Amino acid sequence: MFDADPASRGLGIEVVEAADGVAVARMRVTPAMVNGHAIAHGGFVFLLADTAFALACNSRGPVTVAAGAEITFVRPAYAGDLLLARAVERTRYGRSGIYDVTVTRDGEVVAEFRGRSRVLADRPEDLRTATGTPGHADPTA
Repeated sequence: MFDADPASRGLGIEVVEAADGVAVARMRVTPAMVNGHAIAHGGFVFLLADTAFALACNSRGPVTVAAGAEITFVRPAYAGDLLLARAVERTRYGRSGIYDVTVTRDGEVVAEFRGRSRVLADRPEDLRTATGTPGHADPTA
């Protein structure tokens, strides 16, 4: 899945580990990622956490997407900081799951993220819309 994710790879996100409902990803904050307050833009921190979440919830095989997510920013990050996002599966029930992601910098918490997942298909080739278009699915189905 990560190999087919140009958004995450384009920002320099790297996979440290991903297996059995747990994933770790890292990203260096670049000068292009800071906002007008000279701190990392929250959207980039969210994207890193969301990537770790996606890796964790897809680590068991079925095609899984986010049903929703929220983030709490605890402290700022700055250009040059290396952020580490650790995602942990809290529970899976039916086709749904809950995952917590902690984003840190040098061991200090930068943000806490909670994601809710939804399994769309057992395998990527099973994704279809009503018209039979490969690679697309109705997440409400």
